[in-house]
Amino acid sequence: MAEYTLLIDGMHCGSCVRRVNQALEATPGLKVGEVRVGAARVSTEELPAVDAAIAAVVKLGFKAQLAV
Repeated sequence: MAEYTLLIDGMHCGSCVRRVNQALEATPGLKVGEVRVGAARVSTEELPAVDAAIAAVVKLGFKAQLAV
């Protein structure tokens, strides 16, 4: 299982972290490792699940991208 870090812009409080964590946990094929202000660590076997994770975060109103 590969691990990825998502950089998330706009999270600034515990409520934001909680909302992002819930959205990521609801994303099929994704295992959430850690969510903190500014970033989330996720694990998946397929890169499309990372795309779905980014879409879930963006749907909440945050900007997200895969860290390189």
